[in-house]
Amino acid sequence: MAEAERSLSRSSAVGVAEPQASTEHSRRKWRARIRNVLYPVGVVLGVLVIWEAATRMLEVPAFLLPPPSAIAVSFIANAPLLLFHGWITTAEILLGFALSIVVGIPLALAIFLWPTFSRSVLPLLVSSQAMPKVAVAPLLLVWFGFGLMPKVLIAFLIAFFPIVINTAVGLASIEPEKIDLARSMGFGSVATFFKVRLPNALPSIFGGLKISITLAVVGAVVGEFVGGDAGLGYLLMVANGSMDTALLFAGLVALTVLGVVLFLLIEIAERLAVPRHIISGNPAARESM
Repeated sequence: MAEAERSLSRSSAVGVAEPQASTEHSRRKWRARIRNVLYPVGVVLGVLVIWEAATRMLEVPAFLLPPPSAIAVSFIANAPLLLFHGWITTAEILLGFALSIVVGIPLALAIFLWPTFSRSVLPLLVSSQAMPKVAVAPLLLVWFGFGLMPKVLIAFLIAFFPIVINTAVGLASIEPEKIDLARSMGFGSVATFFKVRLPNALPSIFGGLKISITLAVVGAVVGEFVGGDAGLGYLLMVANGSMDTALLFAGLVALTVLGVVLFLLIEIAERLAVPRHIISGNPAARESM
């Protein structure tokens, strides 16, 4: 009887401890997320305060380095203009990024599945990255004119390579034991690929996508620099030509926000597709190491 009572008390204590541990774990996660937001925000605010104070105390001319307050005023005053050109740049980025996926992932599959194709094409792909894309932009303007197509193609040329490499590496980097286990369970080649190899490669694929989306922003702006008549890159050139440095910084802020938002969208898609993937920023992962 006494032994039963002791067993019951132990089970009750365990039952109470488990919700408490879960609650404490959730609190730690929320605190870590808040710190991850507050720390960079605090650094940015500190830099802006120092920037504002330095430009005013040293009386730096506004055409050389405007204070953050002047940039904010210019950003608000030119918000409709920034929004109009921002939509154009966003369309160029997304189209170039989509083309990178459509071309890059099948190309990576071909590199992974056919060694002869890999030996023939992969060295050419690697060497093509040494060619400055800015030098190719005038040719694209000659071939396709000054419309949307050259900017999309430049964004594609800059952005597709990380997708190809990361996808090929992700498909190849799987433990042989997982393949042996799938075969022992009776999976064929196709089932093994889709149920084992592809899920294992998703973190690497999404890593390539996150790099690619930021490079697509660069590609779209480069295309607008070379031969654009609209977009945030074109607006930067206009602001630079008119010595409107505040508008120039406002355009840079808009491009930065656009790139960060697109990056975060890819990260959200990664968390939905690979919920159990441990990301390096997870503090619980660092604590367990």
